Amino acid sequence: MIFSAVFVILPLLLIVVYAFMDDAGHFTLGNFAKFFAHPEAINTFVYSIGVAIITTVVCILLGYPAAYILTQTRMKYASTVVVLFILPMWVNILIRTLATVALFDFMNVSLGEGALIFGMVYNFLPFMIYPIYNTLQKLDKSYVEAAQDLGANPMQVFFKAVLPLSMPGAAIFRRPAFPASTPLPSASPHLLLPNY
Repeated sequence: MIFSAVFVILPLLLIVVYAFMDDAGHFTLGNFAKFFAHPEAINTFVYSIGVAIITTVVCILLGYPAAYILTQTRMKYASTVVVLFILPMWVNILIRTLATVALFDFMNVSLGEGALIFGMVYNFLPFMIYPIYNTLQKLDKSYVEAAQDLGANPMQVFFKAVLPLSMPGAAIFRRPAFPASTPLPSASPHLLLPNY
């Protein structure tokens, strides 16, 4: 909790405070007036939010099934597979992005919006898989057994019991990753530039 307060909440509060201050440190709404006076700034903001929404949705669509399969299968090395999903996070995001650019270049795939979405999903997918995997691992199996005893079929068990109870894991992903998945200044230019 202290870590989140110092490294997440406090920086966000500082951003809010500085948004309402001028160079002299006085309260002002001039910063917002400047922002709304430039259509290119608004377009960039809307584009960034759009990329963040698409990235979040794709990460949920890919990450939830992966986490669910890992918890449901009797794989001997399921925890090792989870660690393999997490390992890329040990590498700096800029290096991962440059590796993605090199991969696209090697495969003669042109860069652009598709490459940007791919890069963002690649960078943030582990943040989806791990929290949901942990939530599903700790899920009280008695709820599933109760649903089965009441005559629910596997689809009903999933949608009525498992999915609602595992949503906290997805919520854990959305809080840090939705803002972070707006196109990163260090990564997005490399994925949008044309190949040479």
